[in-house]
Amino acid sequence: MAFPLPRPQTPQLPQHLLRTIDCQQGAVRAVRFNADGKYFLSCGSDKSLKLWSVSRGTLLKTYSGHGYEVLDADGSYDNSHICSCSSDKTVILWDVATGQVTRKLRGHAGVVNCVQFNEEATVILSGSIDGTVRCWDTRSRRFEPIQVLDDARDSISSVKVVQHELLTGSVDGRVRRYDLRMGQLHVDFISSPVTCVCFSQDGQCTLSSSLDSTVRLLDKSTGEMLGEYTGHKMKGYKLDCCLSSKDTHVLSCSEDGHVYCWDLVEGSLSLKLPVGKAVVQSLSFHPTDTCLLTAMEGRVQVWGGEPEETEEDAMAT
Repeated sequence: MAFPLPRPQTPQLPQHLLRTIDCQQGAVRAVRFNADGKYFLSCGSDKSLKLWSVSRGTLLKTYSGHGYEVLDADGSYDNSHICSCSSDKTVILWDVATGQVTRKLRGHAGVVNCVQFNEEATVILSGSIDGTVRCWDTRSRRFEPIQVLDDARDSISSVKVVQHELLTGSVDGRVRRYDLRMGQLHVDFISSPVTCVCFSQDGQCTLSSSLDSTVRLLDKSTGEMLGEYTGHKMKGYKLDCCLSSKDTHVLSCSEDGHVYCWDLVEGSLSLKLPVGKAVVQSLSFHPTDTCLLTAMEGRVQVWGGEPEETEEDAMAT
């Protein structure tokens, strides 16, 4: 006789605080997991970029070279390089092991808000308050960008790239998706300044947060609105949103000191994570596990699906 299949487990949410790390680099502007989720980067208002171990919470290296606060960073797929951007108008390519500046890329006319590698780490994409996205070849000795995308009418707040597709969010209230292979541009009008954009893991949807305190899930190909998520507060700060690693939940920072986590399909609030009393500045979801990083003031907090086993627990088993 066939046994009934077990009921699918409800996806765990990162509701247990595993550790708090005092980054000692002024206010943490952004926090980012690396490609495999073993390390994370913290961007500081004191001009520094720091690399940390997630499991131990220990500082592995500090990268110094920017002239003003660091606003975003990304690690290459093989962990050999980091790119970062700053209010000093530059993008820096770093050698992870030595901590040295490999390239300092100048060309933006203002603050550079966001930066990301393509999947092969052959190109860095940077978005700036000057309204442009610049594409830089990491292997060339030339210091000019290989392409400049200047369709936005206001500051670029967020860039994401997956394979041949580039997603940008702008203060002009538009989410733009460039098909770099076909040379096509698709525009979705959000009507409020966009603070953060990302692709779903399955590549079928785009997620965007905006200053009307709303996160929207759109069908990538048709632009149809699939979900609207509200309840959090995002009125004056450029804050992050993201999807969980299995596309089951939508997460957003909030100005009220919480991270809001909604069920993607139902749109209902699944978790309101109390991070602290200030603005939750940034968040990053682990690429495969139930683990979340949040940044508030000078601290980064690591959250997991289950409480971490202490040494006493391990000895008792």
